Amino acid sequence: MRWTFETMGTVVSVATLGAEPGLELRGRVERVFRDYDFEFSRYRNDSAISRIARGELSLMDASDTLRSTYATALEWRSLTRGAFTPHRPDGVVDLDGVVKALAINDAGIVLSDAGITDWCLGCGGDVLLAGRASEEAPWTIGVADPDDPALLLAEIPMNGSDRAIATSGVSERGEHVWRSDAGSTLRQVTVIADDIVTADVLATAILSGGIDALEQLARQHSVEVLAVAGDELIITPRLRALVTERDVSEPSR
Repeated sequence: MRWTFETMGTVVSVATLGAEPGLELRGRVERVFRDYDFEFSRYRNDSAISRIARGELSLMDASDTLRSTYATALEWRSLTRGAFTPHRPDGVVDLDGVVKALAINDAGIVLSDAGITDWCLGCGGDVLLAGRASEEAPWTIGVADPDDPALLLAEIPMNGSDRAIATSGVSERGEHVWRSDAGSTLRQVTVIADDIVTADVLATAILSGGIDALEQLARQHSVEVLAVAGDELIITPRLRALVTERDVSEPSR
């Protein structure tokens, strides 16, 4: 079964194998995203994060969820040596870099706790999954070509313990990521990890921090990376072994 719904300015897609989630379970999954959007959306005037940006609410008076999310983002800022940050250049708190991944993670917990063993949940370039696509095959995730979203740069079989894949790039939303390395030529970064928060944060941090950040963070966190720097493809060794030359194409010109 597959269903989709709109939230957080994007579309969530959920695919399951075997037992179909009923309306009540689907509603609980969708509510996870609505609740995060209600508190963290910068596009809602009534969200807590917008009130903080306007100075109407202090972090100390915010909800436990918001303060915990901010603490998580600060921890990642330290782990990435500032390549990832929960602040805009003007100092305003912006937690978009972790909120989507946390919502995906919590929605996945809802599915698993309900007894759904095989599922794939995608939201705005991030994918978290469990189990397999079928008895014969694992879930296979396509990575879009940054120059033509209608084409695939790679198809990656998600085997083993790696359950999450996240992509950050500038082809669709422009330069929306603050660059800690102003000379970076990275245009798109895909990270495969065993959890969605790590994958999502590191995709953003590597895009921000450039090639040096890619090498350091991939090694430090034992993740796999597929990146486009100019017209060059960069693939970490284990990931290259997972995909054949047929599965990875040069970025289109």
